[in-house]
Amino acid sequence: MDSRVSELFGGCCRPGGGGGGSLRGRPGAGASSGGSSSKGRKKNGRHRGGKANNPPYLPPEAEDGNIEYKLKLVNPSQYRFEHLVTQMKWRLQEGRGEAVYQIGVEDNGLLVGLSEEEMRASLKTLRRMAEKVGADITVLREREVDYDSDIPRKITEVLVRKVPDNQQFLDLRVAVLGNVDSGKSTLLGVLTQGELDNGRGRARLNLFRHLHEIQSGRTSSISFEILGFNSKGEVVNYSDSRTAEEICESSSKMITFIDLAGHHKYLKTTIFGLTSYCPDFAMLVVSANTGIAGTTREHLGLAMALKVPFFIVISKVDLCSKATVERTVKQLERILKQPGCNKLPLLVTSDDDAVTAAQQFAQSPNITPIFTLSSVSGENLELLKVFLNILPPLTNSKEQEELMQQLTEFQVDEIYTVPEVGTVVGGTLSSGICKEGENLVVGPTDDGKFLQLRVCSIQRNRSACRVLRAGQAATLALGHFDRSLLRKGMVMVSPEMNPTICSVFEAEIVLLFHATTFRKGFQVTVHVGNVRQTAVVEKIHGKDKLRTGEKAVVCFRFIKHPEYLKIGAKLLFREGVTKGIGHVTYIQAITIGENGLEQGLDAELVSF
Repeated sequence: MDSRVSELFGGCCRPGGGGGGSLRGRPGAGASSGGSSSKGRKKNGRHRGGKANNPPYLPPEAEDGNIEYKLKLVNPSQYRFEHLVTQMKWRLQEGRGEAVYQIGVEDNGLLVGLSEEEMRASLKTLRRMAEKVGADITVLREREVDYDSDIPRKITEVLVRKVPDNQQFLDLRVAVLGNVDSGKSTLLGVLTQGELDNGRGRARLNLFRHLHEIQSGRTSSISFEILGFNSKGEVVNYSDSRTAEEICESSSKMITFIDLAGHHKYLKTTIFGLTSYCPDFAMLVVSANTGIAGTTREHLGLAMALKVPFFIVISKVDLCSKATVERTVKQLERILKQPGCNKLPLLVTSDDDAVTAAQQFAQSPNITPIFTLSSVSGENLELLKVFLNILPPLTNSKEQEELMQQLTEFQVDEIYTVPEVGTVVGGTLSSGICKEGENLVVGPTDDGKFLQLRVCSIQRNRSACRVLRAGQAATLALGHFDRSLLRKGMVMVSPEMNPTICSVFEAEIVLLFHATTFRKGFQVTVHVGNVRQTAVVEKIHGKDKLRTGEKAVVCFRFIKHPEYLKIGAKLLFREGVTKGIGHVTYIQAITIGENGLEQGLDAELVSF
């Protein structure tokens, strides 16, 4: 963890560096990486025609992942066709239902290109392959390549999408960050409702959950909105679907937006949304007319501290001159290029840029796409939709399979009482599989116990679901289970897990910012996953005090009730302007006796 001090938190720390990345997916980037074969280098030298500035290369094809290079697919034999279909199934499985085919590219990344006739025949074969596996194909882009030939040659990039057999749709979670009044809720309203805003906030009204939010126009709670894409890449939202169930049924890919609060007084709610709901990506919305103001810098620092990949949307460009928008873009680029961020900004101005940005964003953590758009005029809104449509999942099928093999663990983030249904909890399944009718235990309670319960029914995106898999968010109906026994921060786990809880734990931390010195006895609000509770500093190992930017192992004690923690879990703590990040290194287990809690003071430090 980087202990250097940065300005991201207003004099706080520059969390996580990372090398200065480059646009690996563009022609020319792969040749200098040393990844191409000697065969490829000879071809490159023979056909480049002396254009040393633009060697026609992509990075060499990877065996894993969902990107496949194919030189041509012209009239394959039956045996070859079956082999190609099997290969497509593998790539779709790697991309959890999505694959990208580059036609006209050799395995070593050389951009050869095909003639018009060869390309037509290759796309016909690719369409047959997709039909065989029950998928649809969409041409993302075509581009001509310089190659030693009198005939124009081009390469084509094709998206293949299929709903995985074991799930309803591919689901990505995007947290929406940004300063108050930057246009976050309005942008989500336009994307999910399919109607442009009137300039006075009409589009955001459907997103608000409370009367005071409608009256003030400011989000104070966490709300969820969905945007679907069908297998052909077309947008599915409320403009042509009446209910969320219809959107889910028509979509093969779903983007779930987590709309977070921008105002500083709701910062704890925003942090809870980032730590608890495990977003795949974050969208930082910046108003073009105000630039980087208020909590923008703080939200950017939070995303980096929690290692959530983020992209930036500059909104309200209809209110500003072109010079003002350019000034805001340059301001962002300057901050992103600082040593603490080490990001490579990529301004998206065309469909081709949007496709490149989506692919590079998932492959390289240093790429940061920047969009400039308007929710009133609709300017460049389509580019954001293209980007979201192509954006691949961060985890592959193998990683998800490994999580599903583990015992069930569901984080409780929300608690409701629904008439005629009973108690309902919302949250994320962090490991295992959860089925209707399954018996689990929930806790820890204030006295450290776990209580038995039964899952009556499951809903994902407001539609019924029989089986919940690791990484998916859902609501679980618990029947007549007493709501007063539940609280945010609890976990529902398999009875075989024998969960370990603690009140005392240790974490390796970096103090991002503190006005004076951080000492024993200081109280902070600790965020670890869905856990949010005040803790007191019991001991700082090897030091008496900490100053801004310093690193240490600190012992904390929860002041109210024990919590379920895991070794290695990311930790974020704050108190006023004091902020710090780190990870849990040890927990001191609690044993439960007949008279309630017994702290295992002499027990070994437990690690999972």
